Amino acid sequence: MRTSLSLALAVGVMAVAVAVPGASAAVPDSARVGPGPVRWGPCPEDVTAPGLECSTLDVPLDHRRPEGRRIGIAISRLASENPSQRRGVLVTNPGGPGGAGLEYPAVLAGAGLPREVLDSYDVIGFDPRGVGRSAPVTCDLTREQQYRGNFAPYAHPPADVAREARYARTVAKQCAASRTASALPHITTANTARDMDRLRAALGEPKLSYLGHSYGTQLGAVYATMFPNRGDRVVLDSNLGPGGYDVTAMRSFGRGLEDRFPDFAAFAAAHPGYGLGSTPEQVTAKFFELAKRLDEKPVRGIDGTAFRGVTFERLYADALMPGLAELWRAIDRDTALPPSPPLPANLENLLAARHYVICNDSRWPRTVREYQRNVAVDRLRYPMIGASTAGIGPCAFWPTERAEPPVRIGDRGPSNVLMVQNERDPGTPLAGARELRRAFGQRATLVTADQGGHGVYPFGGNTCANDAVTAFLTTGQRPARDQACPAEPGA
Repeated sequence: MRTSLSLALAVGVMAVAVAVPGASAAVPDSARVGPGPVRWGPCPEDVTAPGLECSTLDVPLDHRRPEGRRIGIAISRLASENPSQRRGVLVTNPGGPGGAGLEYPAVLAGAGLPREVLDSYDVIGFDPRGVGRSAPVTCDLTREQQYRGNFAPYAHPPADVAREARYARTVAKQCAASRTASALPHITTANTARDMDRLRAALGEPKLSYLGHSYGTQLGAVYATMFPNRGDRVVLDSNLGPGGYDVTAMRSFGRGLEDRFPDFAAFAAAHPGYGLGSTPEQVTAKFFELAKRLDEKPVRGIDGTAFRGVTFERLYADALMPGLAELWRAIDRDTALPPSPPLPANLENLLAARHYVICNDSRWPRTVREYQRNVAVDRLRYPMIGASTAGIGPCAFWPTERAEPPVRIGDRGPSNVLMVQNERDPGTPLAGARELRRAFGQRATLVTADQGGHGVYPFGGNTCANDAVTAFLTTGQRPARDQACPAEPGA
């Protein structure tokens, strides 16, 4: 069995909802627009979402040199069917970095975005620069490299980290030598935020509203910081910390699994037919037993790193828990493995774009020794997966200086940000959301939901949290203070 963490980690909430669209077909040249009004037309043939219109927005590759090379940003619109109620545009992002968003308006509508929201806005999607149909980048990753996903192998002695460093350096060199390397310094969250503001202007809107999930919360926070007076109603769902997708966020996956795992342990214990234990404590012990056994001897192609990774990945949604329990049982008994979800067709671009963005956005530790220290700490602090998520990656050897410092999220600007967050989110733990909330100060209000998984609105079942977002988007009313929504039966 081949498995990869790439899908869940790179495209965030959308990975749970749908397969990621491919990157082969371009939006027709006839639909390309520059700074003027957008001319909407048919979407590429393989975009089958009903009601979706597409176009391409021309933007500078380097916003500091607006007359230089330009690239096309693929954009889409699910137009309001009730013009009398339309109040503007709602720009969306599914997460990532590396996640294509052209079809995301239709994904949201299919997932239950309320009619009053669909009436209030033209819902806008786009493939961020470097992704999908928007000047896609590459690191020339081999199939084997793609299968390795986003986490380093689970490290035991320091030598494991040093060994992985050689691989990480190789990937960084491939990115720097690829045919898209000339774009490498310009694929950043700040530049994507600038593209969003160009899109706002091209749509003829004085302000834009925004709904971003997972990494999309960083993009939204950066836009709200860079263009504080051009955001209308900003919703950030499943939040990264104020540093975005940096080394702290990468290490926080270890905490995320520890936060979320008790939900699975309770599920498996309540279904003793899986044979994983009759109490949550027994299920937890089974995790460590299987991980140790697979570190020593893989079963049907699954080693300890893959086992930890697929466990993490499938805790993104409650609906994935039965399949995870079946996989554990098959591994434990060395029987045929259940089918695994297919990897996205554009996996190489997805991973490459992720490397470009996270390595450009933040300053990562540059020495192997620092990663060795981090691994030693997180192996004890977050024993389930910490010695993997604290490991070394290509950003340690990134070949170019950052074109600008990271955007610092602060409290200057209007009070127009609503943050929503599951309490037990493996991918973006609650601790990071609370840090981002503190950074925003009075600009933001935080609504938490007593549920697990990655993604609240409209994917989760907590009506308290969902209603808070709908009310904000349609009326502008936020809770007067931070709100904790209790668990709801069946949610």
